[in-house]
Amino acid sequence: MKQYKFWFATGSQDLYGDECLAHVAEHSKKIVEHLNKSGLLPYEIVWKPTLITNELIRKTFNEANADEECAGVITWMHTFSPAKSWILGLQEYRKPLMHLHTQFNEEIPYDTIDMDFMNENQSAHGDREYGHIVSRMGIERKVIVGHWADEKVIGRIASWMRTAIGIMESSHIRVMRVADNMRNVAVTEGDKVEAQIKFGWEIDAYPVNEIAEYVEAAAKADVDTLVEEYYDKYEILLEGRDPEEFRQHVAVQAQIELGFERFLKEKNYQAIVTHFGDLGALKQLPGLAIQRLMEKGYGFGGEGDWKTAAMVRLMKIMTEGMKDAKGTSFMEDYTYNLVPGKEGILQAHMLEVCPTISEGPVGIKVTPLSMGDREDPARLVFTSKTGKGIAASLVDLGNRFRLIINTVDCKKVEKPMPKLPVATAFWTPEPSLATGAEAWILAGGAHHTAFTYDLTAEQMGDWAAAMGIEAVYIDKDTTIRTLKNEMLWNSVAFR
Repeated sequence: MKQYKFWFATGSQDLYGDECLAHVAEHSKKIVEHLNKSGLLPYEIVWKPTLITNELIRKTFNEANADEECAGVITWMHTFSPAKSWILGLQEYRKPLMHLHTQFNEEIPYDTIDMDFMNENQSAHGDREYGHIVSRMGIERKVIVGHWADEKVIGRIASWMRTAIGIMESSHIRVMRVADNMRNVAVTEGDKVEAQIKFGWEIDAYPVNEIAEYVEAAAKADVDTLVEEYYDKYEILLEGRDPEEFRQHVAVQAQIELGFERFLKEKNYQAIVTHFGDLGALKQLPGLAIQRLMEKGYGFGGEGDWKTAAMVRLMKIMTEGMKDAKGTSFMEDYTYNLVPGKEGILQAHMLEVCPTISEGPVGIKVTPLSMGDREDPARLVFTSKTGKGIAASLVDLGNRFRLIINTVDCKKVEKPMPKLPVATAFWTPEPSLATGAEAWILAGGAHHTAFTYDLTAEQMGDWAAAMGIEAVYIDKDTTIRTLKNEMLWNSVAFR
């Protein structure tokens, strides 16, 4: 990723004289300085000179378009800025836009306030004029309201920055499909051309044996070194298997990891899908290898699910560098616990769950897999962290895309599952299992999801809005009646 930055553009005009404009510039510089020093923002803000003319506004926005490090512009109207001055610049601007509705002073200076102060500090006036023109032009933007020194406000700016990075980086996501979609499965398919138009994603297929050649070409010395890394990093769970035979199975995954990663890097792909029904010359279904690639930041989707692979990659981009991040992974709904008071969904996949979400020890197991018709694959096994997260499913409805976002509560299972040889999570969807699952099914959600602890439904919804697609939220406020009405209205708005 680039070393992204965000520009801070302050609007005003020359009606009140040079002294007023000097104060405007001074105030906006202090705001930018404070925001950067707060330690709460993931990216730097760059101050720009006050915008007071059509020409300067247009020039600044086009410079932002051309600057590869600029990931978005934060706008603020310190005084009254006539909105028609912004039209041409906004028409030509192509990056994320945020409107910070703030003012320099936190409190009204009751004892000294006069008309000079009122004229100079009228963001309540100027921001409404600016907001009107952005709405009239139908431009998607984020509006954040509050005093610039308030940590909650800064936190919201930080949150939006990560969404903006997701918007910028979406057009750089390239998904490598190993073989094709699982036969007769609908939800993992979709319109790849429309996905490239909407999101900028490139989704390309390769014959499995073309990638298998890279696997076969991995040097034995490199494979041995990687196996040693595995043995140092993870618990080795032999469970009665011969140690040498176990190690050979693990070495196959190391070879797959090396070959796949070399192919991804050479061809410039950031996400990958596999399909157990088409493994070609591969000796095992990629398991541990895929888990490790996800841990490095690659997206993944099972059975040819390129939409989820791209979403996992997108979420990993958006959470990059996040302090105390808890992890992001491909996930699949498997089976329910329907005991009253203990309801939840056991999440897993055949093999491929990212270890970034793990809590406690991570082990390696080698266990038979009925699917794939290959030798027993090695995989990482663990249980997930607890806490709030979101599960997102991007589905193709035929005439449009819909992003379904469910807030979930990850919990520990009541008892160990010693015979289940895969990584697992267990969560209860909001507002409850019954309502959450009904809402998910009514919305057409897939069994595969892109899951993360580190992003919010608001962030993903903002990304969907920037992409011009429908977002359906399932959370503590969801009722089936309101959800049905919302989807009915959306069917008109997004047709």
